[in-house]
Amino acid sequence: MARYFKFHSVEDIQAESQRLGLDLRFSDDFSPLFRPVTVGPLRAGNSLCIQPMEGCDCTLDGQPDELTFRRYRRFGAGGAKLIWGEATAVIEEGRANPRQLLISEQTAPALEQMLRECRQAHCEAFGSADDLIVGLQLTHSGRYSYRQPLLVFHDPILDPRTVVDKATGQTVDASYPLLDDDYLRRLVDHYVAAARLAQRIGFQFIDLKQCHRYLLNELLAAKTRPGPYGGSLENRTRLARDIITRIRAEVPGLVIATRLNVYDGIPYQKHANGNAGEPCPWETPVRSAWGTREDDPFTPDLTEPQWWIGEMARLGVALINISMGNPYATMHVIRPFEYPPPDAYETPEHPLIGVDRHFRLAGQLQQAFPHLPLVGSGYSYLQEFLPHAGAANLRDGRITFVGVGRAALPMPDFARQLLEHGRLDRKRTCRTFSYCTALMRAKHNEQGQFATGCPPFDKDVYGPIWEQAQKK
Repeated sequence: MARYFKFHSVEDIQAESQRLGLDLRFSDDFSPLFRPVTVGPLRAGNSLCIQPMEGCDCTLDGQPDELTFRRYRRFGAGGAKLIWGEATAVIEEGRANPRQLLISEQTAPALEQMLRECRQAHCEAFGSADDLIVGLQLTHSGRYSYRQPLLVFHDPILDPRTVVDKATGQTVDASYPLLDDDYLRRLVDHYVAAARLAQRIGFQFIDLKQCHRYLLNELLAAKTRPGPYGGSLENRTRLARDIITRIRAEVPGLVIATRLNVYDGIPYQKHANGNAGEPCPWETPVRSAWGTREDDPFTPDLTEPQWWIGEMARLGVALINISMGNPYATMHVIRPFEYPPPDAYETPEHPLIGVDRHFRLAGQLQQAFPHLPLVGSGYSYLQEFLPHAGAANLRDGRITFVGVGRAALPMPDFARQLLEHGRLDRKRTCRTFSYCTALMRAKHNEQGQFATGCPPFDKDVYGPIWEQAQKK
């Protein structure tokens, strides 16, 4: 198996980037990371964002638990001024796992405590939370709902990789039933109710999750679905548009954001003769992937994502987090890695190619919408050189916020490290070992889900959980 990260300096990465024909940029001037950013009526004190990182550590009824509170206290004290709260289901059947957050009247007091402790930790560390923005990601997991797959259209490439219906034992294939139009219409009420609760709790923005092939993202690719939610681009964006319009009208003052896939690609699998990743069988035209060329699914096509971003901005969306890929089927696209999870394939490309794809597509969209704050992803693979790339992308107008995902689990205080020491602590820097993903995939305990974190660099807490997860 190939190992790619052998870099000891920015110059080493630049040389490899040039060899691969990539446009990765780096800067030693970190001042752009600490410039304030205006988001609608809000103001973030710097340009660093903690991405929505699920801990899979909530109670079975969807309330934050001990490790959830700990994570948000650590995020709050860490210094990033935009904290993008993790995926929170708007309806129980739409949870991705039995320990995912759920927003409801019953869970609202605990969510309010989680937010309060996050902001209090920031106040204690920095004297004030006036320039801290904290939001909550609202989701319906659709195809990846944990009780049973809830599909909006049949994807001939992805359906064979979708889990069996636990309730009926039915394999997901062309005969598996789809969610009907009435179900999708009723979801608008659930999203509006969740947004109203989020505002009451004190979150400053909500995110309508349109990424990673969960329900709203999958609808964007529903070219083969009949009726008002499929086929044309107008129909495929109808549900999200209705949700945005209703929230704007019924929850005034709440900032609306979205984490958006701009490229789905197609699923990958292990090669029959080893662990190397290879694309699943496909035929042209590929009509089941968003932001993807129908005649060449390995090439992004930003035509529809760019139109949709412009339309959402017109509707009042004030902040967009750019992402891509599918954590279950194209993990090298969503998060370039050095080491795959135990059940996954080895990366089929040099991880720097994946990093460049993130930066390049986000940069093209930021240049198309220079006044709309965009959050970029794909930084964790760069390890201690992450801030150098982020500073250069900010300097060059390729992004508004640098989003840090996996790397925030072992080192939630990355912003404070940079501010106080001008560098990251190498002893706690994410190496993309994929332990966190492996824990997220582990289901064999009494709760049906292991909590996820960083066993190598947060070992006092997650080391014992990792050991338990290794026991079959």
